[in-house]
Amino acid sequence: MEFTYSDDCFSDLFKDVNGFRPRGSLMDDWNDRTPRQKQELWNALCDELEENTKAEKAAEVVAIEKFEARIQDIIELGAANRTNALLWMSGTETFYNVQCVEHFVWEQGILFTDYGKQLVKDLAAIVDYKEYDYA
Repeated sequence: MEFTYSDDCFSDLFKDVNGFRPRGSLMDDWNDRTPRQKQELWNALCDELEENTKAEKAAEVVAIEKFEARIQDIIELGAANRTNALLWMSGTETFYNVQCVEHFVWEQGILFTDYGKQLVKDLAAIVDYKEYDYA
């Protein structure tokens, strides 16, 4: 059996799959495994990461479709065009800087997609920014 696992990267892979780093008994379990057992767990984690990635991509596609449908609904309600629809959709938000725009897009579940990156640019060009009051 060829071993492709990495003791140095196990913590990173585990975190990518589970959202937290292994500590305590989880690391003890890893360290107590034979090379064959480590490879089996490594392979299982890689498979799970691949499934998680596919599920995330599918969720992003659905989120984009929902967002686009929402834009079309707002246009039909009278916004007349995409720019006005985006302004209506974001009208209750307070934007101080582009990070606030990114947060709005992140809340839609699409920030890390090509569509989301373009949406940030589109929104950043049309929204009104407020001055932050430090007092």
